Amino acid sequence: MTTLEQLQQWYQSHCNEDWEQQYGITIETIDNPGWSIEIDLTETELEGKSFDAIDIAEPATDWMKCWVEDEKFIGMGAPSKLNDLLQAFVRWAHENKAG
Repeated sequence: MTTLEQLQQWYQSHCNEDWEQQYGITIETIDNPGWSIEIDLTETELEGKSFDAIDIAEPATDWMKCWVEDEKFIGMGAPSKLNDLLQAFVRWAHENKAG
């Protein structure tokens, strides 16, 4: 299963006619240039779980940062790092899978 398919599956598993009305996933471009992702963790199995922040600064054209703050997984990275940002999230979600 691809990273995108795994993210879709995670999102779909939380859609219960309530969660998706208040929470969700945002993927945007930023002017560095690069990507920004924000994934709401409230009312999911990941709420309150610890995440070891990722901070890769070099090379400057291949940077990536991920952290959890205010019950959100936040990732930012260079234009080539969107898949890596999503992989960081789905890997962490898989490691903390309920049941």
